[in-house]
Amino acid sequence: MSNDDILILTGQEVATLLSGRELQIVEAVRMAYKVHAEEKSSLPHSTFLRFPNNEKDRIIALPAYLGDGFSIAGIKWISSFTGNVSKGMDRASAVLILNSTETGRAEAIMEGSIISAKRTAASAALAASTLLAGQEVTSVGMLGCGPINYETARFLRVVCPGLKKLMVFDLDPERANQFSRFCKDMFEEIVVAKDPREVLRNNQLTAFATTAIKPHIFDLDDCAPGSIILHTSLRDLSAEVILSADNVVDDVDHVSRAQTSIHLAEQVAGNRSFIRCTLGEVLLGRAKPRESNDAVTIFSPFGLGILDMAVGKLACDLGMKENVGATITSFLPMPWMEQANKAGVTA
Repeated sequence: MSNDDILILTGQEVATLLSGRELQIVEAVRMAYKVHAEEKSSLPHSTFLRFPNNEKDRIIALPAYLGDGFSIAGIKWISSFTGNVSKGMDRASAVLILNSTETGRAEAIMEGSIISAKRTAASAALAASTLLAGQEVTSVGMLGCGPINYETARFLRVVCPGLKKLMVFDLDPERANQFSRFCKDMFEEIVVAKDPREVLRNNQLTAFATTAIKPHIFDLDDCAPGSIILHTSLRDLSAEVILSADNVVDDVDHVSRAQTSIHLAEQVAGNRSFIRCTLGEVLLGRAKPRESNDAVTIFSPFGLGILDMAVGKLACDLGMKENVGATITSFLPMPWMEQANKAGVTA
């Protein structure tokens, strides 16, 4: 590709390129977290585009730069419209743009929702395996039966091969039953729970991936000591729940905003001291995986743009290597000086 060309990858092409590469994706996410923890990244706050009289729908811009072995910059533009599900459409849709860090020029444009789902699931699976620190679990609970938890189930089966049982709950029972059918080849046993408490009570590892905009879990009395909660959807747990737990996040500044449960806890506490560490610090050996064997540990990932850059670069590199995708040649205009010379303009 020349400096004027752009690689275009459709959603199906991205899905094909990343299929069966869970371990590679987890490793890309692991390295991205380490690079970020070593302050070799640039990560402005996400920008939320919201709409008047509409609390649920939003479009978010996530710009990011990831240095060290990645050397990639770009932006993810991702929408979340919950009403899409009733229309037979996915809740989220996204576009990812990757830019050269040498010229600043766009090098690739790709469908981003698949990358977003896989990097989110890889982040949750990486957190689970890291925080478990060698402890084996045989069952996992999932609250929310959508594409994020489906991907999370796939990634957890790879990093936690001892998982045999899945317990799920969704406000829509039919959605939970459908989710169970989708996952039947991954687990020996699947149970649809009657309520969230049943999930928390029977699983030492639980993943939240809901569309909740306000807390609906107000205590962790049902959780066994040492349980791990992957709080991917960020707004399910009350401030009091957060303040009672051992808290690990992906980035302290990013997760402490936009009315996440962490943000609500900060407003109650007046500080952020209840956040023990970041996952990157654990990966670098700067912090322990768990505060104690008795505390419930909650991993709250805001969802960093650096992860989209890492997984997007993987897809882009695979696309060029395997000659997948369409290349638009001469996408950028002729340099201004060349245009002027061609037009006969003299300096």
